[in-house]
Amino acid sequence: MDSNGRTVLTTGANSGIGLATTIELAKRGFRSVGSVRSGAKARQVRKAARQAGVEVETILLDVTDAAACRRVMQRVKPWGLVNNAGSSFSGAIEDVGDAEARAALETMVIAPMRLARLGIPLMRAAGEGRIVNISSIYGRTTTPLTGWYQGAKHAVEGLSDALRMEVASDGIKVILIEPGSIDTGIWDSAGQELETRDRSRYAAAYRRTQQGIDLTRRFMAGPGKVAKVVARSLTVRSPRSRYLVGYDAELAARVTAVMPDAVKDQILRRTLGL
Repeated sequence: MDSNGRTVLTTGANSGIGLATTIELAKRGFRSVGSVRSGAKARQVRKAARQAGVEVETILLDVTDAAACRRVMQRVKPWGLVNNAGSSFSGAIEDVGDAEARAALETMVIAPMRLARLGIPLMRAAGEGRIVNISSIYGRTTTPLTGWYQGAKHAVEGLSDALRMEVASDGIKVILIEPGSIDTGIWDSAGQELETRDRSRYAAAYRRTQQGIDLTRRFMAGPGKVAKVVARSLTVRSPRSRYLVGYDAELAARVTAVMPDAVKDQILRRTLGL
């Protein structure tokens, strides 16, 4: 399907998957608009776009600001919305307070659904549109010490499934992207979070988690791989409801589908010393 200059808004466009997606969509002929939270980050995006030989637009947006979301959606009027903005969130359930939990859910659940809700009337009026939600393999499976992050991704998956059916008759497609381990700055943020929990009873398990990240990061795919899948979901006539990205994501999905919880729990507990 021809991009035909259609407008796509990608949130969290200053780095990682968001930046790669913003640039990839510009290469595919979309009017690519990336949201960032500061002028400095906007300059980073435009510089990266120039280096890639494409032109992108940037717009300032804090996705947790409801009024700002309304203004941006009315201004941009996107045909496509890529909900990518988010952050790492590490911590055992026992170590995470209410304020931290609310912040995670506000950014990774409430905000993308708010933007989708604001975009739907615009897409319906145009007779078509696409909403792409960046989830994770953690939207299908769960491991210890990142429960709130995984809870947010599980919520996005459930909400996306409901929304997909609700707006199908309006010509609006809702798509989930489920990456595995992708080499972005999220792992640096996760490491910093783990360091702040050194007095936790789970401190040894956090250290093992960090060691695992350090060992596997060199083998992770780059964010460009996810960006290409996002672009495909926006250009094929009949996109799938879900796209797994990465061999590790595909393997984890298969294992989760067949492995009993008791066996999976035992493997993860032994790995982390829980």
